[in-house]
Amino acid sequence: MSEPVSSEDGSAFNAEHTPFEAIGGETGVRALVDAFYDRMDTEVVARTIRAMHPPDLTASRDKLFWFLCGWLGGPQHFVERFGHPRLRMRHAPFAIDQPARDAWMVCMQGAMDACGVEGALRTFLNTRFDDLATFMINRPSSASAD
Repeated sequence: MSEPVSSEDGSAFNAEHTPFEAIGGETGVRALVDAFYDRMDTEVVARTIRAMHPPDLTASRDKLFWFLCGWLGGPQHFVERFGHPRLRMRHAPFAIDQPARDAWMVCMQGAMDACGVEGALRTFLNTRFDDLATFMINRPSSASAD
């Protein structure tokens, strides 16, 4: 049995009560992923990270959906298809600096807003996504030209 991860309001997520279930299973994860990529297409701040993706986001949407299902405690679709996620290795070709990380978070925060993610689940995901986005930084930020 896994240890629970407590949120600020005292609720906990563990193997018996997963964030995957709390978000609404595959339907909820798909909605979050679609809202995320919709934001990436429309947020000015996300231009740099949008340029890291192919013009057609279908495969990107599927890969994030598969990854998040497992990452949130649901089916391990990504692992079944590709093996261990090895996120830093898979993202190494892309220059991910603090502004890119922040743009990713703007898109994810907007997606959670659009999907009505609130309460204990929002608190939990805010922390987890923040940690994940920071972990992905692989380049120093460029100095300002001012």
